[in-house]
Amino acid sequence: MKMIILRGIRKSLLEHGSATKVELSDKLGISFPTISKFLTQMEKEGELISVGLDDSSGGRRAKRYTYNPEYMLGLAIFLERSETNYIVFNCLGEVKDAGKTSSVLVDVDLTLLTECVEEIIEKYPKISSIAIGVPGSVDNGRIFYIPEYEHLQNFDLKGYLETRFSIPVVIENDMNAAVLGYHDSRGIMENKSLIYLYSGHNGPGAGIMVNGVVVRGSTNFSGEISFVPQYDDRNFRQALENGNETKKAFMCEEYEIDAISRLIASFVAIINPHAFIFCDDEVNQLFIEQIVKRSSKYIPAEHLPELKISDWKKDYLLGLQSLGLEIMVNGINN
Repeated sequence: MKMIILRGIRKSLLEHGSATKVELSDKLGISFPTISKFLTQMEKEGELISVGLDDSSGGRRAKRYTYNPEYMLGLAIFLERSETNYIVFNCLGEVKDAGKTSSVLVDVDLTLLTECVEEIIEKYPKISSIAIGVPGSVDNGRIFYIPEYEHLQNFDLKGYLETRFSIPVVIENDMNAAVLGYHDSRGIMENKSLIYLYSGHNGPGAGIMVNGVVVRGSTNFSGEISFVPQYDDRNFRQALENGNETKKAFMCEEYEIDAISRLIASFVAIINPHAFIFCDDEVNQLFIEQIVKRSSKYIPAEHLPELKISDWKKDYLLGLQSLGLEIMVNGINN
């Protein structure tokens, strides 16, 4: 019950900016004495800030409270083959610090990752949540499918980090985080369905959102589109690679256009999404126009989703930030 009340107070103050005890009591359906007790303790601990008294309506002037956005900070990190990006943010989602390193932090014993997190926490001791993005499938913090990172296969990264730092951790697939970040940063209606595609350095993946909810699937394997069969002897990943070992900066080849157009047609027939999002470091507008033209050969044009281009790294970090904020508001660390 304590967690439910704390969560309600935090969410209300963060969403509405400020409130009085009476307003919170009415909104949350919790007795005035109980609300008063919680607010007194939260103010004492520095979690709330008094912003003065309301104008009198004939009685005693009510004290108004706002949430202290610096009371807790969050850390979001995404791990990729060539670099590691991170942000530190407060309870309003405001970025306090951001950085990246060319170092690969997912070494065999995770020493570099541990040292990186340690340094950031020393600088920002109020960090109360850690959100980590990985290029693989995750089940409650355990990475169970991550091609080319054998030492992380079936590794409980959440448990490892929580044991090490005593801070609640969430581990998320990169594309699930990206589609969540894209959705949340644009204030999109909750019932929208989106597909976010990235070919990436570790093979293609997709973030799938249906009616505003990220789809992870019965075994958390949703979005592993490498395995989608497309031709007699090739799946989607093989069709995109077409025998090439090195990944090009931008997609422009005929075989890439056809493979992606077939994938879009499949998603339209199964999910009928509102939008299909591509990464700005992989496609340009000319490619999008070619995709629209080719996709129309496989599915009636009137059913095609909007095709968008977005900043994948930004969306990725925003998605992780959203997950970290959820931990902070829910008070899992209390």
